[in-house]
Amino acid sequence: MSLNELKSNEKGVVQKINGGTSLINRLNALGIRPGKEIAKISSTFMRGPVTIQIDRSQVAIGFGMAKKIFISTDRKEE
Repeated sequence: MSLNELKSNEKGVVQKINGGTSLINRLNALGIRPGKEIAKISSTFMRGPVTIQIDRSQVAIGFGMAKKIFISTDRKEE
């Protein structure tokens, strides 16, 4: 599932980033890379920014970026 599909305050582990080199480098600079646990703090309705926590930092990324980050969780798929 993509990061956009996580519910608020839900945690998951980054499995892959489906993007080009510049996106991957930008996310790496924020600490977002495969194998890292992240928590979705909040998002605005529809296409607004997504706030996440990674390690001890909170960052906001755009909807389009969040759509390209794939996460695995303990939650059962419906």
